[in-house]
Amino acid sequence: MGKEIISLYELQSRIKDVVEHVFPSRLWLKAEIGAIKARPGGHCYLELSESGENGLVAKAQAVIWSSRYRIIAPFFESVTGSPISEGMLVLVRVQVNFSQLYGFSLVIDDIDPDFSLGEKEKERQRTIARLNEEGLMDMQQGLSLPRLPYRLAVISAQDAAGYRDFMRHLHENEYGFVFHTDLFPALMQGASSASSIISAMDAAASSDAGYDALLILRGGGAKLDLACYDEYPLASHIAQFPIPVFLAVGHDQDVHVCDMVAWRSVKTPTALADLFVGIYAQEDALILSFVNRLRLAFSGKINVMESRIRLLEARISGADPRNILKRGYVLTVDRSGKVIRNASDMKEGDGMTLMYHDGNLGCRVEKIEMKKN
Repeated sequence: MGKEIISLYELQSRIKDVVEHVFPSRLWLKAEIGAIKARPGGHCYLELSESGENGLVAKAQAVIWSSRYRIIAPFFESVTGSPISEGMLVLVRVQVNFSQLYGFSLVIDDIDPDFSLGEKEKERQRTIARLNEEGLMDMQQGLSLPRLPYRLAVISAQDAAGYRDFMRHLHENEYGFVFHTDLFPALMQGASSASSIISAMDAAASSDAGYDALLILRGGGAKLDLACYDEYPLASHIAQFPIPVFLAVGHDQDVHVCDMVAWRSVKTPTALADLFVGIYAQEDALILSFVNRLRLAFSGKINVMESRIRLLEARISGADPRNILKRGYVLTVDRSGKVIRNASDMKEGDGMTLMYHDGNLGCRVEKIEMKKN
């Protein structure tokens, strides 16, 4: 029996026929973008992949021709707020092709942006449920913030506008309050952002600086660029952090899972700076109010004491012999200067002095007449 021998081209042609028979039309395919490379003004090349419990289970090369990419890319970004990028789970419409020369390929002519947003929301809800099951959702609320938080560990990108805004508002505040801040740099968006932020958190936790609070901040971004703030690894790390965590990732509309587990969350880095300045301003106002109350209390007591002193002065003045003499009274003393209080203390012939307010008279007792009871 002779061997069937075919050429490579014939083999490839048979495979092409099978592919075209099995996949005669376009179909919707769910996959993750493992890699993407868009040439300026040209085609976009992607590596699509799928992972299972044990890792990568499938991988294929795909292309979006330039004529379609110019339409698909801006529309996707307008809906999702983020460009097509690595790590996204996408729903793409593909034509399965096989070329005798170039082999198997997928040609993408559409991407459903709503699917990408929907998948992220499903993952977000799964994260929330897991955090609740593990008792982590409210763990940060059991921590206490010092009355005047001074030492602040900041996680941000060093060259980010949001970080610069935060530092300016915090350190150049109108009251002159002073804060100590240390920056722990991290990637704040993209596929590696969660692990980068977690590493920065660990560095802050291992420091012996004794921080009062940890601040995670960035200056806004597209929805999918902020995906890591809805993922379990970062959210659980924030929830279990040993000091209060403040979050300001700069998105006005969405509440992320990390916002929910943090000790406190605000929308922008500037608002976070104002929050800490406000804590000090409130304490300053409280101290000023206390000082004013003390001043008023002491002022009232001083007024009462002054009134008592004036009353005592009046009594003392009224009891002053000189003032009594001015009212017409006379003070009588013997030769030794002792006050003569009773007529019986004297005898005829004794000398005495009559003291008036304007002078004294020397006298001698010639006769004593005692009153009869």
